[in-house]
Amino acid sequence: MAEIVGGFLLPHDPLVTADPDAPSKEQGDAVRNAFKHVAKRLEELAVDTVIVVGDDHYTVFGPQCLPRCLIVIGDAAGPIEPWVRLPQEPFRINQPLAEHIMQHGFDNGIDWAVAKSITLDHSTSLPIHLCFQDKPGISAIPVLINSGVEPLIPNRRCYQIGQAMREAVLAWDGPERVAIIGTGGISHWVGMKEMGRVNVEWDQMIMAAVERGDAEAIIALSDDEIIRESGNGGLEIKNWIVALGFVDRFRGEVIEYQAVHEWVTGCGFMEIAA
Repeated sequence: MAEIVGGFLLPHDPLVTADPDAPSKEQGDAVRNAFKHVAKRLEELAVDTVIVVGDDHYTVFGPQCLPRCLIVIGDAAGPIEPWVRLPQEPFRINQPLAEHIMQHGFDNGIDWAVAKSITLDHSTSLPIHLCFQDKPGISAIPVLINSGVEPLIPNRRCYQIGQAMREAVLAWDGPERVAIIGTGGISHWVGMKEMGRVNVEWDQMIMAAVERGDAEAIIALSDDEIIRESGNGGLEIKNWIVALGFVDRFRGEVIEYQAVHEWVTGCGFMEIAA
């Protein structure tokens, strides 16, 4: 039987690799060490497969196609953006488990969009590269949530998708040890006049809710409030909500938090466990 062994919440800020020397060495090292900590924890948990939840930034998709939720069941590589300064490499995809999650979703009210071949952007590619691309024993299942452009997916639906994936994994007959990574956020204003601002108080409020296992406090936030308090980039906490639904009855532990103005983002790292 498959087992859910944990989860992580972390940023996918492309400037971490695109402009690594922009912040102070202290801040840059703190963020890089947090990624290394997650990588170490995946090894300690003997994880076989990581579901990586991100969102597209108008690089893979555009106005001609905006999937609400997409699961990758075939070939995948990334990142698609050369400026992220990571090698575009093929990823190891757990295709049988991904197909099982897809079909279980179809049978239980999740109308997945499906990618049999895709080149992903930094939202899922950067965490894969920094956390487990160099570990041949760990495979990925990338999932994209439309948390970046309208029409936005509702917070409640994100939680339901996480729960549906949880049910699918627990129904899998294989001996997989599965973890999830919810990526993005926390506060950042992408291409807005406030770009570079970080709302530390807001970020701490979100992380405190995760610490106490209070998913409802985050789900209850309106999109307008999220944008007002944490920018359009703050909407990526929807990706986090998917991970919270997947772990279920969770508690969170802070790994690291840095308000990195040079990387225009409040970079929060957390581990979540039942």
